Amino acid sequence: MSAILIRDARVASLDHGASPRRGAAMGDLTALDGCDVLIEDGSIAQVGAGLTAPDNTEIIDADGRVCMPGFVDAHTHAVWAGDRLDEIDLRQRGASYLDILASGGGIMSTVRAVRAASRERLAANLRRRLGTALREGTTTIEVKSGYGLTTADELKSLHAIEDAARGFAGTVIPTALIAHAIDPEQPSFVETTINETLPAVHEAFPEVAIDAYCERGAWSLEDCRRLFVAAGELGHPMRVHADQFNALGMVDLAIEMGFRTVDHLEATGPEALARLAASDTIGVMLPASGFQVDDRYADGRALLDAGGSLVIATNCNPGSAPTSSVPFVIALATRKLGLTTAEAISACTINAAAALGLPDRGVIAPGMRADLILLRHRDERMLGYEFGGDPVACVICGGQLVRPLA
Repeated sequence: MSAILIRDARVASLDHGASPRRGAAMGDLTALDGCDVLIEDGSIAQVGAGLTAPDNTEIIDADGRVCMPGFVDAHTHAVWAGDRLDEIDLRQRGASYLDILASGGGIMSTVRAVRAASRERLAANLRRRLGTALREGTTTIEVKSGYGLTTADELKSLHAIEDAARGFAGTVIPTALIAHAIDPEQPSFVETTINETLPAVHEAFPEVAIDAYCERGAWSLEDCRRLFVAAGELGHPMRVHADQFNALGMVDLAIEMGFRTVDHLEATGPEALARLAASDTIGVMLPASGFQVDDRYADGRALLDAGGSLVIATNCNPGSAPTSSVPFVIALATRKLGLTTAEAISACTINAAAALGLPDRGVIAPGMRADLILLRHRDERMLGYEFGGDPVACVICGGQLVRPLA
C-alpha cells in the first residue's frame, strides 16, 4: 500500500477532547488551514504544515479544500429487496405511515420481498448501495437486518450483510433488528422472536447489537423489555428505535438498561431529552425520515443544550428514508434539528464512530484509520448551507484512494 500525502488542506481534524462529544464540545472542529496529512500503511502517520513526502508517495494537492474524516453512517436498513414505490401515491392521497403499516404495507411489503430473495440477491443489492454510499463519502456504515422477521430470514439477511462487506474498502457494522414489526401471519410472533430467533442470532453472531422498533402497531414497551432483558443476559449491546410517532416510555427504559443508542426521538419531549442528555446513552436523530414521511423532526438543539451526545444518520431504507446521502442529512440537521454545521459534522463522524464502538476513526490524528474525504469546498460550513448535489471531491478509505480528486 503506497503512501499518500494530502497537501495544503483545511483540515477539520476534530482531534481534541473526549469521544463521544457532548453539548457545546460538538461545535469545535479544530480546523487547521494550510495543513498536510500523511497516510502510510492504511493509517494517518502525520498531520501538520510542510510535511516531507517519503519516496513513492502519491501527492494530492488539496488547494485549500476541506479535508475531514469520512462520514460514519450509524443507522441504516440498507439490506433489502423490492421497492415501495406504490406508497408514494398512497401518501400523496393522505395515508399515514402507520396507516400503511396497519394495512399490511410498509415494512411488511419489504418483508415479503426479502423472504422471496436469495442471500446472494440481498448481498448484491447491498453491495451496490455500499458502493454508492462510499462515493458519497461514507467510509463506515451500520446495516440492520429486520426485513426477514423469521429466524431463517433474519439469519439470511445478517449473512448477506457479512457477504457484502467482504471486498468493500470501508467498514460495515451489522445490527440484528429482529423486532422490527409484528408479523400478523405468525402466531405467538413475539414469543418466537425472543425464544427462537434471538438464541439463533446469538449463536451465529454473538457480539452483534440487538435492536427493536418500539411503536404503536409494532413492538410494545413491555415486549421490548422482555426481548432486551434476554439479549442483555446473552451479552449483546442494545439499540432501539423509540418515539418516532409516539412516546411510549422506551427512552427511559433505554437509559435504565444502559443502551448504546436510542434512535429517532421525533416525539420525545424536553424532559425526556434532558434525562437522555444526562445519561451515557447516545441519541441518534434521523431527519431524512421527517423529510420523507411527515415533516416532524427531533429537537437536536434541546439535546445538545442539555449537554447530551448526538449522532445523525441517514436511516437509509426503502420506505421512510430512501437516501444514502450523509451530506443531505447534514443540510437537514442545520435546518430542522437546530444544529450548526460543525455540530452536525461531529454528529456523523466522531460521535457516530463512538456509537458503533470504533475508537480508531472519526478524527484526523496520527495512528487513526485513514478514512478521509476532501470536499470541493474550502469552508466546511458549505455542507450546511448547500443541499442537493455532491460536495465530496475525493475519498480515501483505509488508506486506499477510492475516489480520486477530479
